[in-house]
Amino acid sequence: MTPKKIGFVGLGLMGGWMVKHLLASGHTVLGYDTNEEKINALLGDRFTAVKQLSEMPKMVDVIIFSLPTSKIVSEVVHQGLRLIENPVKDLVLIDTSTADPRLSKELAEEVSNSGMYFLDAAVSGTSEMCKAKDTLFMVGGSESRYKQWAELFKDMGRESVFMGESGTGSAIKLVVNLVLAINRMGMAEGLTLAKMAGIDQAKALEVLKKSAAYSKSMDQKGSRMVERNFYPPIGHLSTHYKDVQLMVSYAGSLYCPVPAISLAAQALASEMSKGQHDRDSSAIICYYDGLITPSKTY
Repeated sequence: MTPKKIGFVGLGLMGGWMVKHLLASGHTVLGYDTNEEKINALLGDRFTAVKQLSEMPKMVDVIIFSLPTSKIVSEVVHQGLRLIENPVKDLVLIDTSTADPRLSKELAEEVSNSGMYFLDAAVSGTSEMCKAKDTLFMVGGSESRYKQWAELFKDMGRESVFMGESGTGSAIKLVVNLVLAINRMGMAEGLTLAKMAGIDQAKALEVLKKSAAYSKSMDQKGSRMVERNFYPPIGHLSTHYKDVQLMVSYAGSLYCPVPAISLAAQALASEMSKGQHDRDSSAIICYYDGLITPSKTY
């Protein structure tokens, strides 16, 4: 792809690595974040900071978001970039956040009515996978605009797949994360049973990785669970809880029964109530620790 001028809003665990990959691919990035340390960490020849978000739209070819929630993305589009009152014809907005599909559809329609395009391009992968450029982008919205910017996704990750109309990229991310969350909780439960059976948890994890039960979660979170090593996090427990709450809410709006993930939500709420927000999401195993040894704190 010919080098582009890219606006990037949100330079956190995921966004920061995506920006680095874009710069390595020869693109110029105009970035914005409320945390100046994150901006300063990226300053260089082809990265500059934008002080006022409203200045960004007319300076770039595309704008990418990597933000905590759909609500924040909407606020940035309306109040920061001011794109609804001052639209830039044919500008493409790409949201890589873990979003609410309902809000993604609403924002896409609003942006479209203003002569622009909105792609909900959710990312599957941890920050470590993002660093290794091993992420998958799942995209909803205009197929022609997806094809126009498909190479950009390759510059940021491993591959991308077009899912369909607006909101489907966000929806499939919830599906992926639902299965991942249940898998993670199942691993924590299995390791707890191993402990109660007198089996060393590290040995149990080794066997699980070699067995039919193997999953990528075991590589990413297994040793952290066994060692109770939750810092520094590669995905915060608070973010995991937020995502699970969104899964339950979205499923409810579709009258879709999701009993397993609803139980996971309660387990996560238990840990959140203990102030474990900043731990890695592998700390879900502490929920089971509390059940079998209530007086012990990990």
